[in-house]
Amino acid sequence: MKYEESSIIELKEQINADFKKEIIAFANTEGGEIYIGVARDGRLVGVENAEGEMEKIGNMIRDGIKPDLTAYTAIRSFLEEDKTLIQVTVSRGLKRPYHLTDKGLKPSGVFVRHGVSSVPATDEMIRQMLKESDGTTFDKMRSINQDLTFEYATQTFQIQQVEFKDQQKRTLGLIDEDGYYTNAALLLSDQCGHIIRCAVYEGTGKGKFKTRKEFSGSILKQIDDTYEFLMLNNNLRSTFNGLHRIDYLDYPQEAVREALLNAVVHRDYDYSGSIIINIYEDRMEFISLGGLVKGLTLADIKNGVSQPRNMIIANVFYRLDLIESYGTGIQRIIESYANCDADPSFTPAPSSFVVVLPNRNRISEIQFDPELSKEENVLRFLQEKGAVSRKEVEQFLGSSSFPAANTLNALLKEGRIIKSGAGRSTKYRLKN
Repeated sequence: MKYEESSIIELKEQINADFKKEIIAFANTEGGEIYIGVARDGRLVGVENAEGEMEKIGNMIRDGIKPDLTAYTAIRSFLEEDKTLIQVTVSRGLKRPYHLTDKGLKPSGVFVRHGVSSVPATDEMIRQMLKESDGTTFDKMRSINQDLTFEYATQTFQIQQVEFKDQQKRTLGLIDEDGYYTNAALLLSDQCGHIIRCAVYEGTGKGKFKTRKEFSGSILKQIDDTYEFLMLNNNLRSTFNGLHRIDYLDYPQEAVREALLNAVVHRDYDYSGSIIINIYEDRMEFISLGGLVKGLTLADIKNGVSQPRNMIIANVFYRLDLIESYGTGIQRIIESYANCDADPSFTPAPSSFVVVLPNRNRISEIQFDPELSKEENVLRFLQEKGAVSRKEVEQFLGSSSFPAANTLNALLKEGRIIKSGAGRSTKYRLKN
């Protein structure tokens, strides 16, 4: 028999440090055969202790390679030209990528066959093998990073009095049947690589921003930190009905909460980009990567039809009482604006989903009436707003400082308004 190395044949005089790499490479590619006792040039040199060598190979496969490759390998010895040779047959595995136990799902632990060589797989090759083996659902796939910690998640589960041990992690789908952490576990872990970016802008465009924040870590930490930031920028407006004070936030808490949870639970984590939340004077905008799940329409989700893109994450959030049931988030947002003059909007695109919450206090603000004089308009404005600055009057009138000052001075002279404070702290209000 003529022995020659190829993409499916590897020759070795003896077992060496690279032996497991060759087995892994065949299992991750198209399968192949390894002959021990054969030199690279095809000469037969044989092995001394075939039984001991075969036992060593079996131990390597069982202890040094993951997932379990035993069912996809066969080991036998045979005689040829009075030489004892060992043949290891490796079939293409169904749970690729196979890897060195001590290296994990990294290029240093995963190998593929390229020509007559076994070479490290690239990150992209590893991701592709995971997709082919585990399916295309991101949160169910094995995580490339297996060195995960869950400090924040553990605290959250403890607060909600929900068990979070290995058994529960398996039940929830954070650990798969082979003992690997899934991508859902990665998202909940302290090592989560996805982030949420928030920005607060002056006015209604992106010309000038006031502040920016990025939130990282476990997605459970991200939603807590992000929600706190959004509520700090959710201004309170107060009015009086007789002796009773009525407070209105710019954005309903329920709408902010549901829009944030919707962005985190339903985003497509195959994209490396971030969830983006923009706050303008007239609206709060949530931009989540990934359009609607295939088969659903905007009308479907408004009617409460739901098909979570990340079912494991949705189940975890349900267990933690972050979501009550599937498909109610959008309806809750709509209902929270039931008594508002403007409605929230939902805009699906092929690779994104945008939720816009209107500032209900800005929507309800009194508008300039061109049928009335400037003085009458300012009186109406003060009745609605209470104490205001001259700058606010300028914005309301849509004028420069000089006409606004003239209007205020005229009302002061008539005794219809009063002035308090000095400099930038000056405020104007109705006299009675």
